[in-house]
Amino acid sequence: MGRVTGEEALRPQSLMLTFLGDQVLGRDVCVYSGSVIDVFARAGVGEHATRSTLTRMVGRDLLRRQREGRRMYFGLTERAEAVLRDGERRIWQTGAVNRQWDGTWTLLGFSLPESWQRQRHDLRSQLTWSGFGPLFNGLWIAPGEIDVSALVAELGLSAHVKIFRAHADAGMDIGRMIEETWELSDLAAGYAGFVRRWKPWEDGLPDTDDALVLRLRLQTEWLRIVRRDPRLPVKHLPDDWPAEQAEKTFRTVHERLSPLARAASERLLDLVPVRSQA
Repeated sequence: MGRVTGEEALRPQSLMLTFLGDQVLGRDVCVYSGSVIDVFARAGVGEHATRSTLTRMVGRDLLRRQREGRRMYFGLTERAEAVLRDGERRIWQTGAVNRQWDGTWTLLGFSLPESWQRQRHDLRSQLTWSGFGPLFNGLWIAPGEIDVSALVAELGLSAHVKIFRAHADAGMDIGRMIEETWELSDLAAGYAGFVRRWKPWEDGLPDTDDALVLRLRLQTEWLRIVRRDPRLPVKHLPDDWPAEQAEKTFRTVHERLSPLARAASERLLDLVPVRSQA
């Protein structure tokens, strides 16, 4: 088998975060830049783009440099570890199918001056990222208890936002409300496309070196999809909701690729222990 058919373009930084979470997180090691360039070349990312990504991530306090002789190695910062742990939880613990919903909704109402277009855009973007959908123009809703107080404070909008926990009235058609508030067709298409691209690898095996790159792409694409998903309660979603099948495909392919990917990483990656910084 060759490359994943119909695969979507993935940002180098997204691939880099997956790579670091897979190979560096929790190991107290730094990875040689040349190793990263080699692996990313196999993933179709050029040397210039890889070096630029490493440099930008250092500037954003996501990576730290460590020189060993003539070689430059990169390790994680505390900020990067927090980002990667969050992604790890989203993939392996939270998952794509919400069966544990207890009927609680988080409601967030806001009223901003008409001239605050940028602030309104930033708030809506952050709310969408946090799983909220627009119930009405200034009233957004998310399943479960979502703590967005820090997010609102960071945007400087605490005085303009009110947050509540609520339960729907017994006569409320929650399924219809969900369909009107979130773009279910886009979410479903994302899951269906994932299955279409990756299901052939449930039975196929790549070359050892290709397995590392395939698993890198697999995890990056899966995390991007589940991060877009507000984890709506599955009992109120259409009967043919494709998230469960997609998650099964992800876990099956990941397990199948992992032994070969580990062997490739041991051969391809130059890792050194983290040295304490003065």
